[in-house]
Amino acid sequence: MPLKSVNPATGKLIKEFSEMSKNEVEEIISSADAAFRRWKEYDPEHRCELMKKAGNQLLKEKERYAETITNEMGKPIAQSVAEVEKCAWVCDYYAENAANFLADEIIETDATESYVSFEPLGVILAVMPWNFPFWQVFRFAAPALTAGNGAVLKHASNVSMCALAIEEVFAKAGFPENLFRTLLVASSSVKNIIDNDLIKAATLTGSEFAGSMVASECGGKLKKTVLELGGSDPFIVLNDAELVEAASVGVKARIINNGQSCIAAKRFIVAEEIYDEFMELFIKNMKGLKVGNPMEKDCDLGPIAREDLLAELEMQVKKSTEMGAAILTGGKRLNREGFFMEPTILEGVKKGMPAYEEEIFGPVASVIKIRNVEEAIKIANDTSFGLGASIWTKDIEKAKLLARKIDSGSVFINGMVKSDPRLPFGGIKKSGYGRELSHYGMKEFVNIKTVWIK
Repeated sequence: MPLKSVNPATGKLIKEFSEMSKNEVEEIISSADAAFRRWKEYDPEHRCELMKKAGNQLLKEKERYAETITNEMGKPIAQSVAEVEKCAWVCDYYAENAANFLADEIIETDATESYVSFEPLGVILAVMPWNFPFWQVFRFAAPALTAGNGAVLKHASNVSMCALAIEEVFAKAGFPENLFRTLLVASSSVKNIIDNDLIKAATLTGSEFAGSMVASECGGKLKKTVLELGGSDPFIVLNDAELVEAASVGVKARIINNGQSCIAAKRFIVAEEIYDEFMELFIKNMKGLKVGNPMEKDCDLGPIAREDLLAELEMQVKKSTEMGAAILTGGKRLNREGFFMEPTILEGVKKGMPAYEEEIFGPVASVIKIRNVEEAIKIANDTSFGLGASIWTKDIEKAKLLARKIDSGSVFINGMVKSDPRLPFGGIKKSGYGRELSHYGMKEFVNIKTVWIK
């Protein structure tokens, strides 16, 4: 069955790709392993030089790559350009720091000499989603390749053009042939790929279901995994928050990437003392968004990536309103070509509703009024997810204490949750395990080897 790239702004087919055969996949993995065996002998400085060239290649053709992103998954073109630029940043970050991260760590013991070395594992399988089709790949590939590994990419089936463009970046940067390859296959092929003895580990960014399947398959083969799954991030606005900024950033944090981000703010937990004032600003900002053609530079909100995802989003809103939530703005699909959803705010969201219990992947904000800080923390933690969270208050010391009480992989105080190459990124609970980025991410896919000398 062919893999189809459909423009979500128009609903029209862009291109079809034939699925690779099992033999083709095995040949690519074998070639990647052969390339890895040469690559791991490169000194770290040489690998860093090539990663720097990958960053330069991204910047050189960032407009073309950005257009590919927007055409395939629909995010506003300005955000697509920013995504490519961020990929160049992560390449530069590891080009500048990998040699230090991988240097032997001397440890004083009773031995004459003892140290820890960090050595590559082999070919890593990356199963990646469509929502950040370049960034999700590069935040894995930059540290993994610079550490000396090889990689094969099984990208989401609706962004095959992005997958091939990423393969092109590494080829144009001068990386060894076949070190990074794209596998054009359906999700049903992932099990066979994991079963291949040349695949040494896997990383997945995606849904809870996909993550559990990959973890199960890898567990049966005793292969390392890193999982970055869904999120239902709380955005806590306390009674001493700077409301104008909180309302402005809150809208951006909810609708970034057309609302389709695992670390988007999804549950707005607002103190009752400032609730009305905050909501007036929040609704005004949400209503002021420009929704439309994502290729226009002033577009704020583009389409949902696929029609089935839009239908699921509509159903979550419908069920939540049937259970008592109120629509303050938006709430339905836009009557135009493509897969567009109105910017939406739901008030009175309660436990048991889809808007409370599930990840809402689209421009829908769920608002919950709270009486005190204790209730805010209780609701923030009352989720199966644990990816990110943000707290808005002028009392920084109080915020630091509250941050320790929130069950999540990151907490941002008076700011929007976002990833940064310098900081570890990941979650707990059903948001996954392991970390990407920083030196923590680089060391997920290395053999941490102890060497002891008498």
